[in-house]
Amino acid sequence: MKRQAGFTLTELLIVMVIAAILATIAVPSYREAVRRSDRRAAQAAMMEIANRERQAFVSNRAFQDETDLAFTLPAELEGKYTYTITVDNDASPPTFEIDFDAIGAQAADGDLSLDSAGVKTPAEKW
Repeated sequence: MKRQAGFTLTELLIVMVIAAILATIAVPSYREAVRRSDRRAAQAAMMEIANRERQAFVSNRAFQDETDLAFTLPAELEGKYTYTITVDNDASPPTFEIDFDAIGAQAADGDLSLDSAGVKTPAEKW
């Protein structure tokens, strides 16, 4: 009797089923890890904006809006977040609020906010 070389159809199907099961577990976990990573990058960008705002306040005695601050969103956040800076220089003391609105695939993670008093919302995301 000759010995057959190769795999049987049953063996190939078992391997495909195992690969499919692993993929259904791994892909959502990977996507969630990417979302968390992008959230951390957004938080770092928000902290940078807050530092620039404080430096501008020391120099000019007023906080700056998006156009005056001239901050460019990092490339890794393009298409994932849009941001706005709301400034109230007439308040006592003057205040600012930085809002990052999640878009695209990042929208499942939610929006982020940071104000001049250091209040970070939503708290569970920070």
